Amino acid sequence: MRPGDIKIRMEAYDHEALDRSAEDIVETARRTGAKVGGPVPLPTRREIYTVLRSPHVNKKSREQFELSTHKRMIIISSANPKFIDAINKLNVPAGVHIRIKA
Repeated sequence: MRPGDIKIRMEAYDHEALDRSAEDIVETARRTGAKVGGPVPLPTRREIYTVLRSPHVNKKSREQFELSTHKRMIIISSANPKFIDAINKLNVPAGVHIRIKA
């Protein structure tokens, strides 16, 4: 990553919403003339929770739940002020968390 690059990191539980918003960002960057690298899929974080079904009688009966956090990263080179204005006006679906690092 060079000094003038912008790194956009995105996280969501729903991978389809994450991919749609990543494509919107890439399309916006290309439309404004910026060079785009990505979206690069990062490793998915899996959290597994084990819960007792009945705490009194059936101690060995357990139920497992999984929560997957999907991640993507986009690197924008040679971004201009037009891109920054466009990215601020971009409508992102609920549940998609975006971090922008310059």
